[in-house]
Amino acid sequence: MIDSVYLLEVGNMDGLAVFILGMYLLCHSPAIICIIVGLFIRKKNPDLAKKLFIFSGVYFVIGAGICGGLF
Repeated sequence: MIDSVYLLEVGNMDGLAVFILGMYLLCHSPAIICIIVGLFIRKKNPDLAKKLFIFSGVYFVIGAGICGGLF
């Protein structure tokens, strides 16, 4: 537990990139999941797949603005 705290110590910025990438993936995981589901159901139900792609695109644009504003 103590060792993980030292990764984000001010003098040691080795864990910062991993932390930012992890937060990005965590925040955008619903959109990534929707894209994967949309790709799988594209043949069976193209209307739902199109809605999932639109939702994912909007989620990425809004999420990039909010997450970009936080960092």
